[in-house]
Amino acid sequence: MPVWLREHSWRQSAAAVYLSLPLRGLRATPANIFCTERYLKVSIPPFLFEAILYAPIDDTNSTAKIGNGIIFFTLYKKEVAMWDSLTLADANKEKLQYLRENAILKAHEKAKEETEARRVTKQEHKKYALEATMKLEETERKRIEDLKEKERQKVTEELELWKKQQKDAEKQMMVQKEEELHQEVEQLKEKKKERMNKARISNEGTSKTLLKHTKGCHGSHSMFSENLKEEQLPAPRSAATIKINFTSRVFPTALRESRVAEEEEWLHKQAEARRTASADLSELEVLKEEEKNPDWLKDKGNKMFATGNYLAAVNAYNLAVRLNNKLPLLYLNRAACHLKLRNLHKAIEDSSKALELLTPPVPDNESARLKAYVRRGTAFCQLELYTEGLQDYEAALKIDPKNKTIEKDAEKIRHLIQGTMQDS
Repeated sequence: MPVWLREHSWRQSAAAVYLSLPLRGLRATPANIFCTERYLKVSIPPFLFEAILYAPIDDTNSTAKIGNGIIFFTLYKKEVAMWDSLTLADANKEKLQYLRENAILKAHEKAKEETEARRVTKQEHKKYALEATMKLEETERKRIEDLKEKERQKVTEELELWKKQQKDAEKQMMVQKEEELHQEVEQLKEKKKERMNKARISNEGTSKTLLKHTKGCHGSHSMFSENLKEEQLPAPRSAATIKINFTSRVFPTALRESRVAEEEEWLHKQAEARRTASADLSELEVLKEEEKNPDWLKDKGNKMFATGNYLAAVNAYNLAVRLNNKLPLLYLNRAACHLKLRNLHKAIEDSSKALELLTPPVPDNESARLKAYVRRGTAFCQLELYTEGLQDYEAALKIDPKNKTIEKDAEKIRHLIQGTMQDS
C-alpha cells in the first residue's frame, strides 16, 4: 500500500495556482512527476501524492521546481477564475477513477502524437540534409566539369595551332624542295648546252677526219645526251586504309590461358546483379530517382570514407545493399568501414559475403578477392584469432604471391602464433 503525502499548501490568483509539496527528506526527479489538465501525481515509492484538480490547467506551460526539500508547482489555469478548492470535493469514487483513467489515456495519446511529430521532423531534417548534400555535390561536379571543358578547349586550341604550324612547315619544305629541284634541272641544262657547243667546234677540219671525228663525236654526243636526260621522279604510291579486326576480350589474359566458362559465368553474374533491385521499399519513396541508384550510393559512401566519416559511409552502403544485395563491392567497402569503427564481427561477416559473391574466381575479380581476404584476416587477428587470420592471409598470397606487404604481415602472424603456443 502506498504512503500518502497529505501535507501541502496552496494559494491562487485569478490566472494561476501555486502548490507547495514537502518531500520529508525524499529525493525527487522530474520522472517522479505526472501532470495533465485535471490530474496531478507525484510518485516516490512508497510515497504518493495525487490530486484531481478543481478545473483544467495548461499542462504545457505549467512548471514544477524541485529544491530545498519541496516541490513547488506553478499551475496556469485555462480559464481565469478563482477556485473554491484545489481538488474536487464532491466527486465520488467512480468519478475519480474515471477522471484518473481519462487523464492517463490523454497523456498516452499526447505522448504518441509528440513521438510521431518528432519522427516526421527527424525525417524531414534527414531529407533536407540529403538534398543539401546533393546540391553541394552537384555544384562541385558542375565546377569540375567546367574546369574540364575549359582545359579541353585549351588543349584543342593548342592542338589546332600545332597542326597549322605543322602544315605551314610542310608547305615551306615542299616549296624549298621544288626550288632546289628546279635549280638542279637548270644546272643540268646549262652543262648540256656547254658540251654541245664544244662538240660543234671540234667538227672543223678535213672532211675525212671530220667525218671520222664527226662519227666518233656523234656517238659520244648521243651517249652523253642519253646520260643527261632529265631524271623523271616516280609517281607517288596511292593511299589506302587497312582494317584489322581482333577478337574482343573482356579479360586481359590471352584466350589460350583463360577459363572461358568461368569468365562467362562471372560476367553473367555481374550483369544479373546490375539488373537486380529490391522491391517494395515503401519507406524509400521520399527519395529521388538518382538516390535509389546503388552505384550512386556506393560512390557517396566512398567519398564519406575518404573524408573519415565512417558512420555516414556505413549508412550509404546499408541503403545500397537494401536496394541491391548482389554487388560484392558494397559488402567489401562496408567491411573496410567496420574495421575502422572496430566492428570486427561485422567486418568478418561482410568480407565473407563479398567472397561468396566473388565467384567464380577469375582475373577480373582478383583485386576484390585479395582485399576481402586481407580485411577478414585483419579482423580475425584483431580478435586474437590468429590461426583463422593466417589462413586468410595465405589465401591472399596465393592470389598475389609477389605482394611483399601481405607476406610480411603473414610472417608476423606466424610469429604471434608460435609465441602463443610457447606461452601456453
